[in-house]
Amino acid sequence: MRRRQALALIGSAALAARAVQAPAVHAQSLTNVRFSLDWALQGPQGAFVLALDRGYFREAGLNVTMDRGFGSGDVPVKISAGAYDVGVADLNPTIRMKLERPESDLFTPFIIHDATALAVMTLRRENIRTPADLVGKTLAAPESDAGRQLFPAFAKAAGFDPASVRWQSVTPQLREPMLAQGRVNAITGFITSGIFSLRGLGVAEQDIVTMLFSDVGADFFATSMITTRRWAAANPAAVTGLIRGLIRAQYDSLRDPGATIANLRRREPLTDVPLETERLRMALDRLTFTPRVRQVGFGQVDTQRLQRSIDAVRDAFGISRPLPASDIYDPSYLPPAADLRQA
Repeated sequence: MRRRQALALIGSAALAARAVQAPAVHAQSLTNVRFSLDWALQGPQGAFVLALDRGYFREAGLNVTMDRGFGSGDVPVKISAGAYDVGVADLNPTIRMKLERPESDLFTPFIIHDATALAVMTLRRENIRTPADLVGKTLAAPESDAGRQLFPAFAKAAGFDPASVRWQSVTPQLREPMLAQGRVNAITGFITSGIFSLRGLGVAEQDIVTMLFSDVGADFFATSMITTRRWAAANPAAVTGLIRGLIRAQYDSLRDPGATIANLRRREPLTDVPLETERLRMALDRLTFTPRVRQVGFGQVDTQRLQRSIDAVRDAFGISRPLPASDIYDPSYLPPAADLRQA
């Protein structure tokens, strides 16, 4: 009897040891993913951070490290150079890079923002009421800013020469202060960044003049998940897992934006909760969950519209080489339809 009890105890101990070791083995099997955001930790980025902090990526077998970004034009450069595996950024600088560098294997498997946030922002005191009023004026933006890179498309759609404005290159932190201090006449950027950053500097909302790129017909898709064909082909399950996690977090944020910002504040203690909550709501309501996405869910991309936007970028930069939409967008990595739309 004592021998059988001893053997049973030894067996139980062995099972317990294996149970303790199992998570460590699982942790070792996680796929490492280096992930770049498009910008600093603000409201819209809070939804991406939420996917990380709620463990949605880890559930998919991914060990994701996520860094802040420095502009949508910077993200594809760093992914191409191998500094990151994946990023989220406005799609159009990636389109431009692929047009100018045919050897690039960058693409998007998932478009997050169905509407563009790109805009020119100025202040009422500058007496700039229409796009044509920008002629002869000085604009500030980082060189990696998507709005600056796509400004020729905006200018062409609005009917004026993009070379008729002057540019002042600034760091991301100085863009809105330069306008608020009257040192430049206007800035380019995302409405979710520029408008709220100006308000954070004490500029009254009614004094901010916004000219959306889409207002003049430059109707681009926007923030998308960017990676390379090479990395995606080697890690197809990781790509699908990332997409599924991003979608879950977008719906979580739509249901409870306050929780998303509370989570963001744990990482960024200086977060202005009311302002960033409003910024997140704008991104969700005007960019992510457009009437089309609310009706059909994510992943139902109008490829004809995408092709028109690609051709607009190509035309704006005088690039003759065509780029079919299938070279920039590949939906084959999307999760099942049930994961693309939530009640």
